[in-house]
Amino acid sequence: MVDDGSSVPRRHLGRVLRQLRVEAGMTVDGAAEALSFSRRKLWQVEAGRSAVSRSDVRDMCVRYAARPELVDVLVALAGETRARGWWHAYGDPLPRWCEPYVSLAADARRLREHADGMIPVLLQTRDYATAVCRRRPDLTVGDRDRLVEVRLRRQEVLRRLPVAPRLEVVLAEAVLLRAVGDRAVMAGQLRHLVEVSGLPQVSLRVVPLGVGVHRALLAGPFLLLDFPPVDRVEPDPPVVYRELLTGALYLDRASEVAAYEQAWAGLDAVALDHDESRRLIETISTEVHQPDV
Repeated sequence: MVDDGSSVPRRHLGRVLRQLRVEAGMTVDGAAEALSFSRRKLWQVEAGRSAVSRSDVRDMCVRYAARPELVDVLVALAGETRARGWWHAYGDPLPRWCEPYVSLAADARRLREHADGMIPVLLQTRDYATAVCRRRPDLTVGDRDRLVEVRLRRQEVLRRLPVAPRLEVVLAEAVLLRAVGDRAVMAGQLRHLVEVSGLPQVSLRVVPLGVGVHRALLAGPFLLLDFPPVDRVEPDPPVVYRELLTGALYLDRASEVAAYEQAWAGLDAVALDHDESRRLIETISTEVHQPDV
């Protein structure tokens, strides 16, 4: 069998190229004719359904009048379309609108996140996000402020129209106990979790400390993204997203996704139910993070 590697860089590259074409005011037919592509070839490239050569990517970027530095990044990305797992470093010179995670989340129909260190970005308040970013001595004040805005902008996916994705979050109880910022910041963050847990498309559950060691502890924090079939018989494969200090890892091989599905099933077995989780969050907020009067 031919190993096509990860589909993530292909899908991301296709999305960026499609965005550039739209910004250039070109239709699919017009772009295909200008590039001497068949309509099907252009569709396959933009849909991330096939690999694309570096020369074709460069020609497309020239036709779409892309910035030279972005052309170099996308041409290099074309060479990574057979990667077994795709690593994206945060320092790569991509504009914010084509951040890989954002482009994937924009298409996802279901997001499942396990957090054992901090509150997930999608559920952070501004004060909590600010307190987290203040712990980055390697950044200037301006960079920290921009990082906070990027984090908050990610939450726009939960207000996506016409249908927002379903968000399922499982938190370790330690995340609720860990002080980030002062008591007022934590109290506000936990109140926000209670409010968000009442939304129909959100599921928020907690794994209590008393559970001890379980399978997901080995997996660490991760996010599973599932995609709808749209007009295709087969949907795009799920993606496992893991965010680390200097970059993010994207995995979509069947064996890799299956391992994280098993980890998620383990979480599902040990997490409190919705109502118990909500009560625990409220208790911790009152007894641990109540601001001094």
